[in-house]
Amino acid sequence: MKNFILYSSAFLLPLSVSAQKVPTSKPNILFILADDLGYTDLSCMGSKFYETPNLDKIAQKGMIFTNGYAACSVCSPSRASILTGKFPARHGITNWIGEESGEDWRKLNRHSILLPADYIHNLPKDYITLPEALKEHGYKTFFAGKWHLGGQGSYPEDHGFDINIGGWESGGPGGGYFSPYKNPKLTDGPKGEDLQMRLAMETVKFLKENRGKPFLAYLSFYAVHAPIQTTEARWKKYRDKAEKMGISKNGFAMGKRLPIRQHQDNPVYAGLIESMDNAVGLVLDELKKLGLDINTIVIFTGDNGGVASGDNYSTSNTPLRGGKGTQWEGGIREPFFISVPWMKLAGKKCDVPVSGVDFYPTILDLAGLPLKPDQHLDGISILPLLMGGQVAERALIWHYPHYGNQGGDPNSTIRKGDWKLIHYLEDGKNELYNLKNDLSENTDMATANPDKTAELWTELDQYLKSVGAKYPVKDSLYNANLEKEFQDKIVNQLWPRLENERKQMLEKDFKPNADWWKSKTTD
Repeated sequence: MKNFILYSSAFLLPLSVSAQKVPTSKPNILFILADDLGYTDLSCMGSKFYETPNLDKIAQKGMIFTNGYAACSVCSPSRASILTGKFPARHGITNWIGEESGEDWRKLNRHSILLPADYIHNLPKDYITLPEALKEHGYKTFFAGKWHLGGQGSYPEDHGFDINIGGWESGGPGGGYFSPYKNPKLTDGPKGEDLQMRLAMETVKFLKENRGKPFLAYLSFYAVHAPIQTTEARWKKYRDKAEKMGISKNGFAMGKRLPIRQHQDNPVYAGLIESMDNAVGLVLDELKKLGLDINTIVIFTGDNGGVASGDNYSTSNTPLRGGKGTQWEGGIREPFFISVPWMKLAGKKCDVPVSGVDFYPTILDLAGLPLKPDQHLDGISILPLLMGGQVAERALIWHYPHYGNQGGDPNSTIRKGDWKLIHYLEDGKNELYNLKNDLSENTDMATANPDKTAELWTELDQYLKSVGAKYPVKDSLYNANLEKEFQDKIVNQLWPRLENERKQMLEKDFKPNADWWKSKTTD
C-alpha cells in the first residue's frame, strides 16, 4: 500500500495539494547545521565574496525560506529548539551554556544596568527529542560536530543519538580547525587534518554502514565559529579576490555597544566557509554514489546570525542590521533550505516566516510519522508550504534576557506577519518595524502605530507569562560612570585595533604563525 501524508486541521491547504505521495520506505534525513553563519554568507544568498557551490546545490534543488529564523541569536538556545520544537523561553536554555548570569555577571566587569537572568545549563532529559522520536520508528541516528547542550550526562548519546562523533560541552573547536583537535569525543587525525572534512568523512562512513535502514545523519559543523582559521592557499585566494573587488579604507563602524564589520572581505573567514562547503560536497557526492539521494531529505540552516561584532568580527550581514547576539535581523535570520527528492521544489522560494522550532514536526510529517504536539509545542509542520499551500499566521517569539558578547541588549521580540516588535528589558521600551518595507530596521514605527505596538506587546507578554519566562534584574551596584569608562575603551582602543588587524590580514605578507594554524605540518 502506498503511504500518504496526513495534515492537521490547523493547516490551510488548497484541495489540489491536500495529500502528497511519499516513498513506500521511510525517507532518510541529512540535517546540516552551520555555526555562526550569516544570512548572506552563501553565494546563493547574495554574497559576492564567499564561494559555496555545494551549499548552493541544496538551495537550488530545494525550497529557500527567505524568512527563515534561528530560535535565538546565540547557539545553545537555538540548537535546543531544533531538537525540541520549543522556543527558548519555554525550554529555559536562553543563553549559550557557560556564560555567567546573576551576580556572577559582575566578574566580567561589563558594568551593565541589569544582572542577566539565570538559565538551564543542560538539555532537559524529560523531553522527547527529534532523534528519540525517530528512533521510535526504527531510525538509526548519528551526530557529528558541535553539541554545546550540556556536559557529561547530557551529550548527544544521552538525547537519542546512537553515535556521537565530536559532540561535547565545548562551543568551539578547542584545538582549532586542524588536528590535533583537543576534543575527547573525536580522535585526532593526521597532523593538519581539516576538521570540517573529518566530520564529513565520519558522516560518509555512517552512510555506508547504514544504507539499508532509515537514518538521521545530523552534521553539526563547528565552522564558522571563532577562532577562524584557514590554509595559506585559501587565504591567498580570497585576499587576492578582495583586492580585485576593491578593499575599502575602513572596515568597521561603531554600533550601539561594539564596532560592527561593514564589508564581506575577511579572507580567513572566506577560506573557512569554503572548507565547510567542500565538506558538504563530499557528503552530497557520497549520497549520490550510494543511491541514497533519491530517498534522503536534505536540510541546511544555521544556529544564529553571522558574527559582525564580537568574537572574530568575521562578516557583514548587510542589508540586515546587526549580527550574532543582537536583536536585529542579522542576529536571527538564517539560510533555511529544505530539499525533498520526491517534490518538485527546485528554484522555489517561500516568504512565510518560519523558525528552527519547525524542523521537528516537519521532519516527522515528511517521514509520514505521527506528530508529537505535546513535545514540539511551538513548532508547526511547514510541509504545506513545501507543497505550495499555506499555514495559519502565527507569532515567532525570541526571549534573550542577557547581554550578548556581540553587543546585543536584553530583549523579548515577536514577529507576526510583516511586523516585528522588540521589547527592551533595560527600560521597557518597545520598537516596531515593518520588515516588508524596512528590512534593515532603520525606522521605528511604534509611535506612528500605537495599536499594532500594543497588540504585539500584549501577545508577546502573554506568551512569556504562560511559559514562565525568566527575566534579568536591576544591579544594585550599577555605576553609570564605570559603564561609560568601559564603553570609552571600546571606542578608543578596541575599534582602532580591529581596523589595524583587518588591514594586516589583507596585506600580501600576512602570516598568522609559522604553520598556518597547524594546516602546514612539519612531519
